Amino acid sequence: MTATTILVTGAAGGRQGSTGYHVTRSLSELGLPVRALVHRLDERSAELRELGVEVVEGDLLDRRSVREAMTGIQRSYFVYPVQDGLLDATAIFAEAARLTGSELVVNLSQLLQRSGDQPTPHQTRHWLSEQVFDWADVGAVHLNATVFFENLGALAGPSLTRAGALALPWGPETTTIPMVSAEDVARVAVGVLTGPARPNGTVVPLIGDAVTNTQIVEALSEIVGRPVPYREISDEQWVQNVAGAGINNTAVVHLVHLWRHIRTRPADFQASYTVTEGIERIGGRAPKSLRQFLSEQQDTFSPASQPG
Repeated sequence: MTATTILVTGAAGGRQGSTGYHVTRSLSELGLPVRALVHRLDERSAELRELGVEVVEGDLLDRRSVREAMTGIQRSYFVYPVQDGLLDATAIFAEAARLTGSELVVNLSQLLQRSGDQPTPHQTRHWLSEQVFDWADVGAVHLNATVFFENLGALAGPSLTRAGALALPWGPETTTIPMVSAEDVARVAVGVLTGPARPNGTVVPLIGDAVTNTQIVEALSEIVGRPVPYREISDEQWVQNVAGAGINNTAVVHLVHLWRHIRTRPADFQASYTVTEGIERIGGRAPKSLRQFLSEQQDTFSPASQPG
């Protein structure tokens, strides 16, 4: 591809994986021109400017600012947090991309059912979001990512702090959880953004590891240097546990439905969760395992794993 400017949304990062930040940094390190759309100018956007990135302030729910950010752009990365507004932001972004003659929009979606109803209300919105991008005919490529490793701290942190255990509504110890590193998702996004154009509506499923609850607590135990038991709790107990963790209501409702879906899948369905080849084929190297991720994040998990 030619070295035309690539627009990246969510570039300042956040608490749900920060793929936009990873994509921006990687593109900059490749020497490619990047325009970063950020919600506000702060120390995070200042860091992007130090990387040589063009920073523009805007709101994905504001039609004018998105159109201005998209001016002169042919390739872009779209990510929206798990909160209200996804469909509005999608329609606004798709319209702007179509008006500017987009040849590629990489859309961070979720691991969806390709037919039938979706397991959660927010995944239904993601499925509709994919349809909007496809109808706009802007060269959409949908990255269907599963649960991020990076979210494990926010999801399990309260119980690790209070009880020294992994207390989650994830069913029995044998339940298999499909997971992936946000950095691996970002590498795939960069591979698509810098590679040849793909057919509009292409879907790339992204699973980096498939681990049981037992394997998760075994890995956590190695990191913190003491046994970390797994305790199955109800959805209601988990909602109460994370009440002060800053997780918005849209995300809480999404996760409650997602956990229910994951823990109630039959064994043969759970066995279908396998590492997807697209991560290595497009991203350039094999995905991180949960153990690799936790070992890299030892300082993050160790203090939080001590009972308060």
